[in-house]
Amino acid sequence: MKIAITTPQGNVGRHLARMLVRSGVRPLLLTRHPENLPADVAEHADVMTMDSRAPRDVIAATSGVDAVYWVDPPVESPDPMADYRRATESIVAAVDANRIRRVVFQSSVGAEKRHGAGEIDGLAETEVALDRSGAEVTHLRCGYFFTNLLFDVEAVKAGLVKTVLPLDAPMSWVAPRDIAEVAALTLLNREWSGRRVQAVHGPEDLTWTQVAQILAQELGRDVRVERISDEEMRAQYLDAGMPPAMADAVLGMSTGLRDDFTPEQHRSLLTSTPTTLRSWIHEELGMSGR
Repeated sequence: MKIAITTPQGNVGRHLARMLVRSGVRPLLLTRHPENLPADVAEHADVMTMDSRAPRDVIAATSGVDAVYWVDPPVESPDPMADYRRATESIVAAVDANRIRRVVFQSSVGAEKRHGAGEIDGLAETEVALDRSGAEVTHLRCGYFFTNLLFDVEAVKAGLVKTVLPLDAPMSWVAPRDIAEVAALTLLNREWSGRRVQAVHGPEDLTWTQVAQILAQELGRDVRVERISDEEMRAQYLDAGMPPAMADAVLGMSTGLRDDFTPEQHRSLLTSTPTTLRSWIHEELGMSGR
């Protein structure tokens, strides 16, 4: 079975590539920057240069592929939804041209809303298009990545984290490595068919207050979290250089899931994964202050 992985240097893809290699699979790694792949991974994989937003690239790169792990690439233009649509057009064109049998898609909690969740709306569009493509597809509805804390790691180290979400509202937090494990098992399992939705919720729901407490304990210093207004957060995004549409899309991922939202998949054995925030801080960051 020939398995392709997009964004193999990403938070999930870098783990997934190694897992498939260890399973005995020689994966096909599709990337715009093959020179950045670790040598020990590239040695055990086939590598092709590909732009995920260019349908011709994706069709050519996935010829002969049986299954693909598809990730909509990071937004790069002032029009984030247009970026998502180009990526969606690329994977659907490849599925059609190459008769790709299976797609495992890295989606997000909130995509089930379909509209009104900012950048997650782009993932929802990809879900809908893949459902219509004729491929067998599993959508991984992932919780909030632990690695999102790294977007403002200096604020974490300085002891002040800001959010527009209620401080005591629990939500799913997950380690990217756990997502990779679920993805690997799904790609290697030949028993499923049709359309599936598989949530990846991490080990427990956490509030922002609890996250701050865990960070404080592991860093050995005070960390507090402050809720700020939507307008203040948007201004911070703009000050950081985001185009207005991008700032709105990023903010919408929080505001769109803030009120009266319940994930379609409940927490269960099927949706829970083992890595805790505390262990991730130790293993991935080496940030413990003790």
